Amino acid sequence: MDAVTAVWREESARIVAGLARMLGDVGLAEEFAQDALVAALETWPRDGVPDRPGAWLMTTAKRRALDHLRRDRRHDRVIGELRPERPGRDEPPGDDVLRLMFVSSHPVLPAEERTALTLRLLGGLTTAEIARAFLVREAVVAGRVARAKRTLAEEGVPFELPQGPELAVRLASVLEVIYLIFNEGYSATAGEDLMRPALALEALRLGRLLAGLAPGESEVHGLVALMEIQQSRADARTGPSGEPVQLHEQDRGRWDRELIARGFASMLRAREAGGGLGPYVLQAAIAVCHARAAGAADTDWDQIAALYGALARLLPSPVVRLNQAVAVGMATGPEAGLALVDSLLSDPALRDYPPLSAVHGDLLARAGRDAEAATAFERAAALTRNTAERAFLLTRAARHRTASSLARTAGVRDMALLGEAVDRFLARTDLDAGTIRSYGQTLRRLRLDLGAATPLAEITPVLVARVFAAAWSTAAPRTWNRHRAAVRSFGAWAGLGDLPAELPRKHDDRRRRPAVADQALAALWRHPSPRERALWRLVHESGASAAAVLALNVEDLDLPARRAATITWGDGAAALLEELVAGRTGGPLFLADRRPAPARTPDPADLCPETGRRRLSYERAEYLFKQASGGYTLHQLATSGRRPAPAAG
Repeated sequence: MDAVTAVWREESARIVAGLARMLGDVGLAEEFAQDALVAALETWPRDGVPDRPGAWLMTTAKRRALDHLRRDRRHDRVIGELRPERPGRDEPPGDDVLRLMFVSSHPVLPAEERTALTLRLLGGLTTAEIARAFLVREAVVAGRVARAKRTLAEEGVPFELPQGPELAVRLASVLEVIYLIFNEGYSATAGEDLMRPALALEALRLGRLLAGLAPGESEVHGLVALMEIQQSRADARTGPSGEPVQLHEQDRGRWDRELIARGFASMLRAREAGGGLGPYVLQAAIAVCHARAAGAADTDWDQIAALYGALARLLPSPVVRLNQAVAVGMATGPEAGLALVDSLLSDPALRDYPPLSAVHGDLLARAGRDAEAATAFERAAALTRNTAERAFLLTRAARHRTASSLARTAGVRDMALLGEAVDRFLARTDLDAGTIRSYGQTLRRLRLDLGAATPLAEITPVLVARVFAAAWSTAAPRTWNRHRAAVRSFGAWAGLGDLPAELPRKHDDRRRRPAVADQALAALWRHPSPRERALWRLVHESGASAAAVLALNVEDLDLPARRAATITWGDGAAALLEELVAGRTGGPLFLADRRPAPARTPDPADLCPETGRRRLSYERAEYLFKQASGGYTLHQLATSGRRPAPAAG
C-alpha cells in the first residue's frame, strides 16, 4: 500500500498529463489514471511492485482509456493517438506536465478550485488529504474539484501551452496557486497549529518541478527562492509550546542552512534568466536580506524598505503596502511606519485582515503607546481563526494592557469600556427586537474595530469616521444612514455627544434606477464564484429583494418545485442551488466566507450547523455585487428580474 502511494505521488502528474494531451479532457484523464491506481492497489500487493511502476500505471491507464473509447464508439477517431508514439513523434513528458499546470491553474477558475485541482492532479493528493490540509469537509473539496473540471470542459480550455502575451498572464496564475498552497502551509489561516508542513513542502515540490520545466522564467526561480528561504525558518518559528516566535526573536542557529543555500542558488538562476524584476524576485531579494544577516540587529532594513518600495510600485496592493510599513517602521522608526498604516486602516480590502491589526499593534508598542497597542492586538486576536496565533496575540494584548495601567472612575462615560457599554446598551428593555438587531450590527462592528477594552472617554468622532470608511464606504445611502443613526443613539445614551459629527448624512435618492444591462448580466453569469452566481441568479429570476433571498435557509427550499415561501426561480438558479446546498440539510442558504470571530455573538439562527459559518450579510453581498457589476445595486438586479436571461456563454 505504501509503495503504491509513493509511486502514485511521484507519477500521477505525468500520467494524467499524458492522457489529457491525448484525450483533451482533464476530467476523463484523471478518471482513467485513478482506474490504473485501483488496479495497482489490487495487483501489486499480490504480484509485487513492477520494475517500472510508472510505466505500468501509464500502460494500464491507456488500456482503460482505449476500452472506454471502444465502448463509446469513438475508437476509429482516436485510436491513432492512443497507440504508442514513434520516437519521432514523442514529446518530452515534462511538456505535458507543464501543460497540466497551466490548465489546472487557469484563471477561469476561482482560487480555491485552482488550488484543489492542482493538489489533486499535480500533487497526487487524495480528496481526504486536501480536506485535512485546509480544514474543510471532503465533500467541499470534492465539489471544488468537480466544478473545476466541469468549468474547464464548458469553457473549452485547451490542453496546450499558452503563447505570446497570454503566457505571462497564465504563468502568474500558476505561480499564484503554488504560493497560495505554500502560504497556507507556512502560516495556517485556521486550526490549532501555526503551520501545516506537508502543504508547504508540497508547494516547494511543485515550484521546483515548474522551475525544471520552465528554466528560462525568472519569476519561477524567484518564487522557488522565496519559498526555500522562508521554509528554512520553519523550526525556529515556534517555541516549546507551539507558540509563535517573531522573526527578530528567532534562534537563527535553527534556520536550515541547506535550504538557504538552495534559495540563494535559485535566486542566482532567476538573475541569469534575465528580464525585469518581477514581484516574486523582489520578495525573494527581501528574504535574502534576512537570511544574510547574522542576527536581527544586523538586518539591512534600509535595503528591505527600498525593495518593498519597488514592490509597491510594481504591485500596489494593500498587503504589499502593509509589509512596506513594517520595513519603513524598522528602518526609520515606528512613527514613520504608523503614518503608512494609518492610511490602510480605512481600506475596505483590509477591514477584517488580522495582520493589519497585528502590525498596527507592533508599531504602537514600539512607539510606547501601550493602551492603543493592546486594543490593536485584541482586534487581531478577534479576527484570526488560528488558535495558536490568537493565544499569542491575546498574551501580547494583556501585557500592554497591564503596562498602560488605565484608571477607571465612576460614571457611565468614565467607568465603562466600550465592550461593556455596548452590551449594556443592547440589553435595554425599551428597545424592540428589530432595533436591537439593527443597532447590534453597527455597534458590534464599532466594538471590533475600536477594541472592546477601549475606554469610552477615548471614543471620538474621528475614530468613528474611520470605522465607517472601512466598513461601509460603499454602502447604499439608506444603509449608511441607518448605521449613522445607531451610533448617534449610542453616543447620546453614553453621554459621548455627537459621535457621527464627522459623518455627513447621505441623500437617499429612491428614484427608480435602470435595470442591469444585458451585457453586464452575461458577464455576471460567468463570475467564478458559485455562491455569488447562485445569489444573483436567484434575485434576478425571482424578482425578490436581496434581503429576502439572503434570509432563506436550506430547509426552506423546495428544490424540485423551485420555490421557497413566496420566492420562485427558473432554470439558471435551479442548477446552481443544487450545487450550493451540496448535501447541507439546514442553516442559512448563503454563507459568509469565514466563521465569526470569537468576540462576536451572532444569532444561532444565522450560523450553519455543519460549517460554523454565519449568514452572508446584505452589506457584504451588496459590496461584492457592485464590484462585479461595475456599480449596479442588488435592487437594480431584482428590478431587472423575470426578463429572459442572456446565455452564460
